[in-house]
Amino acid sequence: MRSVTSKCNKLDANSGTKHPNSMAKKSPLEILLCAPRGFCAGVDRAIQIVELALEKYGAPVYVRHEIVHNKYVVDGLKDKGAIFVEELDEIPDTDAPVIFSAHGVAKSVPVEAKHRNMFFLDATCPLVSKVHVEAQRHFESGYEIILIGHEGHPEVVGTMGQLPEGAISLIETVADVAGFEPKSDQKLAFVTQTTLSLDDTAAIVAALRERFPEIAAPHKEDICYATTNRQEAVKVVAPLVDAMIVVGAPNSSNSMRLVEVAERSGCPKSMLVQRASEIKWEEFEDITSLGITAGASAPESLVDEIIDAFGERYDISVSAKVTATENIAFNVPRELRTA
Repeated sequence: MRSVTSKCNKLDANSGTKHPNSMAKKSPLEILLCAPRGFCAGVDRAIQIVELALEKYGAPVYVRHEIVHNKYVVDGLKDKGAIFVEELDEIPDTDAPVIFSAHGVAKSVPVEAKHRNMFFLDATCPLVSKVHVEAQRHFESGYEIILIGHEGHPEVVGTMGQLPEGAISLIETVADVAGFEPKSDQKLAFVTQTTLSLDDTAAIVAALRERFPEIAAPHKEDICYATTNRQEAVKVVAPLVDAMIVVGAPNSSNSMRLVEVAERSGCPKSMLVQRASEIKWEEFEDITSLGITAGASAPESLVDEIIDAFGERYDISVSAKVTATENIAFNVPRELRTA
């Protein structure tokens, strides 16, 4: 257990208000950390790919889309020489490596890269690639495919781009199931985005099975282990605390789902925070307990930063609620294993 003792400071000479770490006795605050939290194996691998490419080939290294959805991580890689673009046509003719993000890309992207003779490295999470393979197999077996996911998310764009246009229909909600009409009398199959809410997805799948009892499901759950484990940890911690902070980015699907899970699990005062500087301290004035977790693309250093910020204002004690143990790791591409 971590404990931070009180520190003293003077009154602000101009306003007469106390600094957070003033001589006034700090209120006690119990911080309960969700475990697992933070980086998953796919995110760790993707960041390693960029860092190893910079180490082996030197700067610049081009990255199509944010390698993972976290500004702190992306800015750190920019400082090392990575250049981020949204499309390949933003990259000049170059011998520098081009890296595809962890979210996966449509088949047209590597085709374009080959056409331009680019040297590219694919940082797609292997668990996203698994969904791509499933969709392809269903398609080749004559199935019409439904993808459960969020429109516009890079992973969804990449998955739908594995097959010809119109081969995959996107379903986002239970209401969408009611309005869905198959294009033909073909067999139906579904796949899912890897970072969805477990409960929301279960409800959508139940609705699909009620309408289409013969619909084919993935051989193994598409929602990834990290998303599952982080949501289950939040379900345990949320009912025990007065407030919950999810460390993550607003464009991170798995982080946003953690906020929703916390609210539904009994902690209505749940919020997403990217950095300690974003904390709205007035929201935490009367709490005695706080839960903290982090999305799969948020580094542990940001969790530490937020704990330290609370330590400046409260007499904190920190403990962890462990609900699962993760020991999964994915290999980087062969080209980088000697870096």
